[in-house]
Amino acid sequence: MILRMVLQNHRARVIAVANQKGGVGKTTTTINLGASIAEQGQRVLIVDLDPQANATTGLGIASRDLSASVYEVVLQRATVAEVVCTTEVPNLEVVPSSLSLAGAEIELVTAFSREHRLEKALAEVADDYDIILIDCPPALGLLTVNALVVAEEVLVPIQCEYYALEGLGQLVGNVDLVKANLNPGLEISTIALVMYDARTKLSEQVADEVRSYFGDRVCRQVIPRSVRLSEAPSFGQPITVYDPTCRGAVAYRELAREVLERGGAAPETTEEVAS
Repeated sequence: MILRMVLQNHRARVIAVANQKGGVGKTTTTINLGASIAEQGQRVLIVDLDPQANATTGLGIASRDLSASVYEVVLQRATVAEVVCTTEVPNLEVVPSSLSLAGAEIELVTAFSREHRLEKALAEVADDYDIILIDCPPALGLLTVNALVVAEEVLVPIQCEYYALEGLGQLVGNVDLVKANLNPGLEISTIALVMYDARTKLSEQVADEVRSYFGDRVCRQVIPRSVRLSEAPSFGQPITVYDPTCRGAVAYRELAREVLERGGAAPETTEEVAS
């Protein structure tokens, strides 16, 4: 509880980006939203809590070359300050992941205060950032529980495809469980519609269904299905660097403005970018 008060009394918003369904654009959203928020002058930390380390490599960091990662952080063998990496985006840093994190789930089972490891680690650097985005693995294990314990908000990317809402009820239920037992301030604050294809009726129908269910928690801006968005991670760059004027970059910048508005930190002016 003391750690939670430390986090809440400073400027940082801690947002867990979560969806228990895989392949929904969760990591893509974490990387590009983080980069777009950093462009607005906000100090952003991305915590890659997925053993696949896609957010790490997507930001140009080779996980195999790391001497320590978030794995050592959650096992209390290193601090966030010791493992954090800079990126080519000003104001954006990342706590990298590695394949060794896959073993953390088992190692944490018998650990003392196992659900609060990430909370304790982030409390030490909380004053250094305005926004902390946690890229969760696509399952509700101890790693995701750690993210939900430290977060104030959950951002859920939902793909505009068939079965989009599959498993979402389970995620809502699990968030409620964490809220009831470990983190009473946790809320699903933001729903982001991704992989939107304006050429299909299906995307429109899914968007309408999600909006009818979640109301104003759904962002106005949708993220289009885009080849450039798919290409950017293989170059180790967010879309705002890889192709700063493409539709995907423009969309993520607008999504970033909405997320900042929801936290009362919206930029006073907006920059028009040609698509």
